[in-house]
Amino acid sequence: MNCIGYLGPKGSFTEAAANALLPNNKIIPFRSIPDSMDAVKEGRVLGTVVPLENAIEGSVNITLDYLIHHQPLKMAAEYTTLIEQHLMVNEAYRIDKEMKVIYSHPQAIAQCHQFLRDRFPNAELKYMNSTAAAAKYVSDHPEEQSAAIANELAAKEYKLSIINHKINDYKTNSTRFVLLLDDKSNQYELTLPKQPKKYKTTLMVTLPSDYSGALHQVLSAFAWRKINLSKIESRPMKTSLGHYFFIIDVEMEMDQVLLPGACEELKALGCDVSVLGSYPCYQNVNVIEKETINDCSLS
Repeated sequence: MNCIGYLGPKGSFTEAAANALLPNNKIIPFRSIPDSMDAVKEGRVLGTVVPLENAIEGSVNITLDYLIHHQPLKMAAEYTTLIEQHLMVNEAYRIDKEMKVIYSHPQAIAQCHQFLRDRFPNAELKYMNSTAAAAKYVSDHPEEQSAAIANELAAKEYKLSIINHKINDYKTNSTRFVLLLDDKSNQYELTLPKQPKKYKTTLMVTLPSDYSGALHQVLSAFAWRKINLSKIESRPMKTSLGHYFFIIDVEMEMDQVLLPGACEELKALGCDVSVLGSYPCYQNVNVIEKETINDCSLS
């Protein structure tokens, strides 16, 4: 069983990321990020590819929160690519009519905020599970005076006409996608691209609630070892206001000395420490186009 899930439907940015990261694996779409993660735990797929962070809008909260609070999985690889958003309409739509509704994923709409404010200030903005889901909806409802924000793959897949290209407000718009596996999964069934750009280790650290200056000491555990952190982000514990845990990205692969030593120092301070994954990171791998499938043998 070597099928990989992804946030669908067909034509999503995540499909392109999954194809680039795992060109030799069959991929199947899921309606939402939680659905795709549940499928891993249930054994219906070996792993799943989901968006983790956007350079403009920050972390994809549903991915982090579901990973931490509901469905713990292992981060096994990362793929980062530039994101270009386009405005597209059904070919049956008359463009001279007023645009009433624009559909897309919340982050995509946020990435195009200034464009939408300038060009379509009166249009209603409606959120969908993915940009591809928005494109599919617009394709299935030609009677609506609506448009979708999505990529060229979605426009081709759902036979939509792009009326405005590259509408994201910042040219540096990029997204990190992550491959999630169950701890019991056999990673040898996967063939990742060769020569990753770098390696990364992601930690979850929970501070002791009554320890003054704990965050400073957490950072010091990495600093004196000259371990570089590329990101530190607080997320609510969902227990009460003021209680947080921290997601920390370390720019190195898990080793035998430095990172284990830092983790043990944090534990000595009273922190809870979990390693969410130590994994290769890729950028803009050539995408190999292939057909997705609707089901997968579990044999």
